[in-house]
Amino acid sequence: VQLQASGGGLVQPGMSLRLSCIASGSIFSINYMAWDRQAPGKQRELVASITSGNGTNYADSVKGRFTISRDIAKNTVYLQMNSLKPEDTAVYYCNAEVVRRTGIGYFPYSYWGQGTLVTVSS
Repeated sequence: VQLQASGGGLVQPGMSLRLSCIASGSIFSINYMAWDRQAPGKQRELVASITSGNGTNYADSVKGRFTISRDIAKNTVYLQMNSLKPEDTAVYYCNAEVVRRTGIGYFPYSYWGQGTLVTVSS
């Protein structure tokens, strides 16, 4: 299973970006998809997550500005980021809990993508 993130870039404060992450490979279903981020010199933090039932969770710092969504048929998760601030500058990573079929049953596995850089600067 591979996760391919895209959509990062350089934007000015107040502008928007939309990140996408596509999961591909041997996937039976996806329980959970999320976006983390890691800013220079800081620990990685959870930004937003979404469950198979479309339950969402957001970091306090992005509530009201970011929206996570998913397209189950396309195994894709999106992060719409509005009103971006310089402190949102970070490498954004997608991750997912994927259910895979094995010879002895179905089991969940966690995967991470390679990251996409978001820079917010004037």
